[in-house]
Amino acid sequence: MKEKPTIESAVFVIDDDASVRTSLKSLFESVGLHVELFESVNDFLKREHPDVPCCLVLDVRLPGISGLEFQNQLVEKGTDIPIVFLTGHGDIPMTVQAMKAGAVEFLTKPCRDQELLDAVRQSLTHDRTRREAETHLVTLKANFATLTAREKEVIGLVTAGLMNKQIAGEMGISEVTVKMHRGNIMRKMQARSLAELVRIADLLGISRPERMTS
Repeated sequence: MKEKPTIESAVFVIDDDASVRTSLKSLFESVGLHVELFESVNDFLKREHPDVPCCLVLDVRLPGISGLEFQNQLVEKGTDIPIVFLTGHGDIPMTVQAMKAGAVEFLTKPCRDQELLDAVRQSLTHDRTRREAETHLVTLKANFATLTAREKEVIGLVTAGLMNKQIAGEMGISEVTVKMHRGNIMRKMQARSLAELVRIADLLGISRPERMTS
């Protein structure tokens, strides 16, 4: 039995015109993209979709929920999926509304194939980057959870720029103990330098005291 090919990314087309859907499917598949077609938003919502970098190519006028209404629903739910609007009924107010709500592009039919492909590739890159950042943050949070209570205190002081001697005085422990905690923190957080540890602390929102000068 043949294994199903791995899907690396997906383009979801929602358009009520069958000929447009067929045309877009041929275009996207010609450059190796996985494409799924839907006649309406409700049709799209009924189906399960691959959990991969993706984007929506969305018409404005659709049966039931319109493209702009669906975009607003996604924004309200905090669903971050890049949208490329492709419509034969666009105007300036629609374009402004869609772009303000975060659309990657608002194209009017007919548009150049390359223009649409560029917008879709940009969308997929954006979604891939977002997913990688979210995965990285989950890893950082898991690493931070492995720190002891004392190490969590030390990381805040270290990333505030305090020297070992200052940290020792602040916490009432020896410099040797501070060095041990710093070593454990660097290892557990997988930080290769103090600068990287500071960036990690910023991403995690770790509270830090004002830098001590004495």
